[in-house]
Amino acid sequence: MPHLRPRTPVNAVLLRLRSEAIASLTQFFAGRSFTQTHPPIITSSDCEGAGEVFTIMPANDAPTPTDQDGQDSFFRSRKYLTVSAQLHLEALAQAVGNVWALSPVFRAEKSDTSRHLSEFYMLEAEMSFVDDLGPVMDLAEDMLRSLSTNLIESATVQDLFYRSPHSGSHLAPADEVRRRWEGLMRQDWPRITYTDAVALLRQKADLFTHKPTWGAGLQSEHEKYLAEYVGGGEKPVFVTHYPRDIKAFYMRETQTAGSDGAGAVVDCFDLLVPEFCEIAGGSMREHRVEPLLSAMKRQGILKPPSEGAADEQTGGTLDWYVDLRRWGCPPHGGFGIGFDRLLSYLAGVQTIRDIVSFPRWYGRCDC
Repeated sequence: MPHLRPRTPVNAVLLRLRSEAIASLTQFFAGRSFTQTHPPIITSSDCEGAGEVFTIMPANDAPTPTDQDGQDSFFRSRKYLTVSAQLHLEALAQAVGNVWALSPVFRAEKSDTSRHLSEFYMLEAEMSFVDDLGPVMDLAEDMLRSLSTNLIESATVQDLFYRSPHSGSHLAPADEVRRRWEGLMRQDWPRITYTDAVALLRQKADLFTHKPTWGAGLQSEHEKYLAEYVGGGEKPVFVTHYPRDIKAFYMRETQTAGSDGAGAVVDCFDLLVPEFCEIAGGSMREHRVEPLLSAMKRQGILKPPSEGAADEQTGGTLDWYVDLRRWGCPPHGGFGIGFDRLLSYLAGVQTIRDIVSFPRWYGRCDC
């Protein structure tokens, strides 16, 4: 009964936590001269090409063959609910410098787990004139440390540290929640490359159901081990430079002597926190036209030239994104953090559905 759930004491505290976190983050970015922006919710493309998007159309439009081609649709072509504001933030950053946004995103992922929602909020930031991954990670680290330092003494957070008999079993123990806050306040979060992380995991391969393999994504059990071992179970851990072929097309390839072929890596990171795994991810963006087109071709995003047209492939609905590189594009990078997942971690809520006032997930969209 989501329309009545906010009246319970625990959920009222969670609402206040969300409000205070937004106020603190707004102050943080204003102090760093970031411009807050409002990117669109309706988009023409799937940011990362995963295909888990919602298609939109007017309620009185019945699907027809012409609708499928987009010829008679409301926007003249098929449009979607956004999965990320990143591509639009890159365009805005080239106008005013560093930008950030906190906005809703949508995933049509048929996943019924404690970590997934169909509608949730993403906090995303984009930095112009940075040519190294370090400052991007520094920003994410400083942001989370500032948030925890500013709020830990507030009455709302102190309420989180108190567990009455009526709090329910869906909350992590109070001492564990306090450790999470204190961990975010610690200095100098460790950083480890994906390659070194896989080598470390292989030494303990017998501990895992999924054997660690270079070139494959890290499983949740791998991430938990890294957070515990590398971060000492206290500090968050940055894992950097993942294989190119398992990451998004827009990430800049790391320039090393052996960067060609299957062993190539990209300038990116995931941020792992103890007991909860990944909560943020970021990268340097490819700011040059030809390398970006090559990456899009490699991942099958480019459209082949039509018959009689110039012998040039195009990015289809992403032509505008490629065009940004043609009109003056400085080196830049940024990150995104699942805002609801972050709040779940800070509140000790075991399922992300309980941090959202009106949760929507596969099979459920009540009131």
